[in-house]
Formats: sequence, C-alpha cells, structure tokens
Amino acid sequence: MLQQTRVDTVVPYFYKWMKQFPNVFELAFATESDVLSIWEGLGYYKRARSLHLAAQKITEEYHGKLPHKVSELIKLPGIGRYTAGAIASIAFNEDVTTLDGNIRRVFARLFDVQMVANSPVGEKYLWGLLESELPRGKAGDFNQALMDLGATLCIPQDPDCEQCPLLDLCLAKARGVQNERPILRAKPVQQFHTYVCGIIQKENSYLLVKNPSHGLLGGLWEFPNDRILSELDSLEKNLENLLVQEFGIEVQILNKQVTIKHAYTHFRLILHAYNCNLITEVAEKTGLYKWVPCVELPNYPMGKIARQISIALTADS
Repeated sequence: MLQQTRVDTVVPYFYKWMKQFPNVFELAFATESDVLSIWEGLGYYKRARSLHLAAQKITEEYHGKLPHKVSELIKLPGIGRYTAGAIASIAFNEDVTTLDGNIRRVFARLFDVQMVANSPVGEKYLWGLLESELPRGKAGDFNQALMDLGATLCIPQDPDCEQCPLLDLCLAKARGVQNERPILRAKPVQQFHTYVCGIIQKENSYLLVKNPSHGLLGGLWEFPNDRILSELDSLEKNLENLLVQEFGIEVQILNKQVTIKHAYTHFRLILHAYNCNLITEVAEKTGLYKWVPCVELPNYPMGKIARQISIALTADS
C-alpha cells in the first residue's frame, strides 16, 4: 500500500483491509470484486490484484506461510527483487541486500556514483556496492537504517548532511556534489489524451462495463468510454462511433453530464461524459456488460473517474 502512496493516505485503508482480510486465507478466498472494493481510492490497482494472487499462491503452494528466501519470495505476484530483499532481511533475518529509491540515493552519494543510477548498469553497480558493504547477521538493520536515512536526512534536495552519521564517509559531500547525485534518467514527457464516455440509462439503471483483470484499472467497473478515434470528428460523433464499434450499442446523445481531468502515472486525460438514450437493446454479457440500478452503483468497485460520475448520478436520483 505504501508503494508510491503517502503514509497518512494509507493508514485508514490498512485498517479497513486488515479488518476485511485478517489473514492470508481470507484474502485468498475473497472475490476480486471484494478486494478491489476495499482498495478503491488508493489507485495503482495492480497492487491489489497482485496481493490477491499472491495470497492464493501462498495458500495453495506454501500452506499459508510466507516463504523466507528471496528465491521463493520473488516468485510471488507483485514481489520484485527490492521487496523480496526487504521482506527476507527485515522479517526473516536473511543476509540479503535490498535497493529502493532511498537506498539508491544514499549509496549514490556515499560513493559518488557517476553513472545513471536508475539504469540497468547503474542498478547492477549499486547492488554490488550494497553486497560488499552488507554486515553479515545484521542485514535487516542495515537495510532499514539506509531506508530511514534516505527518508529523513539524505533527502532528494538539500540533504541535512551535517546531521548525517555517514558525513565523514560521503564522497559526494566531500566533493560538493551531493545535490547532483544520484544521476537519474529524465522522466518521459507525459502524453495527453482525450476520452469520451456514454452514460446510458434504462429506466433507473445504468450500463456498466467491466475492465479485463489485467492492465490499467483491471477488474474495475466503469461507464463505456475510450480515447477518441478521430480528431476530425466532433466529440459526439466520436462517442457514437465508439459505442457502436467497441460495445455494439446505438444511442441518441442528449447532453454533456460532466468533463473530468485526471492524471495517471504515464499520461493525463480529459474525459467528456454524455447522457445518452439507448436506441438498440444491450444484452447483458456475464462479466462484461451489466445494467446496474442507480442505488447499487456504490457497490461496484470503480476508478476515480467512474466513481465521480457515479456519485453525481446517485446524488441526482
């Protein structure tokens, strides 16, 4: 939960999660919908799906016990080399290193690493440095101390070097380049996309579609939408074409309900949502389309955009 998310945001979700899933078996046997509902609002939903799949694997293959070794931990969905090393060293006292953003920054400064620290070559070099400095029998303390040092003193800009216990050993500080380390690859420029969305009502129910379990917003429900297909056509025409081609639905567009701007990790979007009358009947397809009564919309796990539309609809009903 703490991956790319602030502690104060996570805390209430953690308690809610632990109340719903107090052990690995409860999580393993939960439905994907239940898991995503508890996670809703935290974003990066792949984390929740990975936790669910990992719980199932732990239950089926490890009799409900989390494995201790990095070689086994790394086989679990959602666990990479960093997480496996952190768990093995801190929870199970294994003599292994780990490398997160904080540790990368500390060691890049400590040894004045002059290669790109988040490149494959740079990361390989840092893993090697960590291995060479690892105090055997104290890996958990070593890893956690480095994480804490990076989070509190050796921060990205203007580190508090004078309070740092490694001050006399830090090559970057000695050379006056602490603010220039680590050297990182430039982040790609975020792309911007335009989406259209159809809010299609039948009596007091709305048509929802479910995303496949993989990919962005996997397993979540939303109102039919997609990127516009043509910059030459109007938004309304794009929506009509989209609903026919992607969902097999013909509609009469009435008016715009809302325009929503949102930013994901790799792109930003603006979504134009329109109220629509259904012209052709839509047969429900198990796990794909569903007519959902307005009062039941809160029971379906959704991303932030779909939930914003849902809240507006339930408020109006």
